[in-house]
Amino acid sequence: MAAVISLDGVRDKNVMQLKKLNTVLFPVHYNEKYYTDAIASADFTKLAYFSDICVGSIACRLEKNGVMSVYIMTLGVLAPYRGLGIGTKLLKHVLDLSEKKNNISKIYLHVQTNNEDAIAFYKKFGFEIVDTIHNYYANISPPDCYVLSKEVHAKK
Repeated sequence: MAAVISLDGVRDKNVMQLKKLNTVLFPVHYNEKYYTDAIASADFTKLAYFSDICVGSIACRLEKNGVMSVYIMTLGVLAPYRGLGIGTKLLKHVLDLSEKKNNISKIYLHVQTNNEDAIAFYKKFGFEIVDTIHNYYANISPPDCYVLSKEVHAKK
């Protein structure tokens, strides 16, 4: 039987799973506001399970600056589980959800300029580099990032 990839929402009772994943996946320490925003975004933040093992996550923040945007704070999958479609399933979940809601106009994120795998991954889904921010990251090298953005067109 093939392993099943399933998604689950992040809540107070399982937010530690997200914290553990972030510690392993990212060179950045996230503060409590990150986790508050992640939980507040409800269905836009998900944990990914591969045969009941938590192996990845996507955490988003909903922003309203005249228009609604979804900011992808983090998307990551543990190294042994990459290439199995887990990151794709997480991102597609957020893309589909954004299209179903009529008020979201774009999805965007920051990617370190040397993270070619992530840049190629997002470009496959129609994201474009719209800006470069120098010295965005404080304690990692290179400190620069690209802003990748994708317009959302609501499904009728």
